[in-house]
Amino acid sequence: MFKNMIVYRIAPPWQMGLEEVEAALQKALFQECGATQEQSSGFVPPRGDAHGLLAESVGGQWVLRYMTEAKMLPASVLARKVKEKAARIEQETGRKPGKKESRELKDEAKLDLLPMAFTKQGSMWVWIDPQARWLVLDTGSQGRADEVVSLLVELMPGFAVALLDTQTSPQAAMAHWLKEQEPPAGFSVDRECELKSADEAKAVVRYARHPLDIDEVRAHIEAGKLPTKLALTWDDRVSFVLTEGLQLKKISFLDTVFEGQAPDDQGFDTDVAIATGELTKLIPDLVEALGGEGRSVTGEAPAATSRGGAVTGPAQAPVDTDPDSAPF
Repeated sequence: MFKNMIVYRIAPPWQMGLEEVEAALQKALFQECGATQEQSSGFVPPRGDAHGLLAESVGGQWVLRYMTEAKMLPASVLARKVKEKAARIEQETGRKPGKKESRELKDEAKLDLLPMAFTKQGSMWVWIDPQARWLVLDTGSQGRADEVVSLLVELMPGFAVALLDTQTSPQAAMAHWLKEQEPPAGFSVDRECELKSADEAKAVVRYARHPLDIDEVRAHIEAGKLPTKLALTWDDRVSFVLTEGLQLKKISFLDTVFEGQAPDDQGFDTDVAIATGELTKLIPDLVEALGGEGRSVTGEAPAATSRGGAVTGPAQAPVDTDPDSAPF
């Protein structure tokens, strides 16, 4: 549970109980794709039980699960079907289809093929901490996160969020930690890093399974390359990769987290309790390491979906700019 994290701050005015959230989610139940439907999405019971609750509470933490399904229709197969239809028209009429007719043939071919296409499903954990007012999405794709946030805004009256913002940018902080070899209190630098230059060359240097406390890394930073990814470990309990966009990727809970647990102590409730228990401590420590929260949470809690102030609230839905349309 939670291999990636995009974190939002929930605006103060929003107040809904768990039962109200459940009722709202019922309006967006996941349904499998119909015969000629290309994509489908919605919420499913996070426990995996048929007809179960869509919003589960474990230790005061609310957990949802967002599901997507997409028909896999290879472009080459579609093109071959269109070519067959065009050849049939040419054979019967003695003319080649024009541009408009070719577009119509493509739509017809797609409708013919979709009922036979394989489907691919993907899901995303959605975690709401109603006390700390965090919304956490288990995805590394901002486009996918925007999709879920937009749906939640539509379903739940008054719901608005702002992407977690900090006084010090992750990139500046990571550069300082690497250059000075002084990670923040409670954190250690691991053996993975990506550095990228800001000039036209866009040169990239990547380190994997390699010590980072070397002069070469400092030289790259002094030459103008800035970190875009850095592997860190928090409190010898959780390892992750921090990105320049303040996303957490490759999250892994270390053995110390599971010490003292019985071998049969497993299941949904245990997984949620462990994940949220650790991450509710990690997030504030990371925010503190980055100088505290930034401007996006001051005043009347503006609702932003991207660093810089774009809004996510009832007035404006986010735009999905992610080129990857595959499920999570």
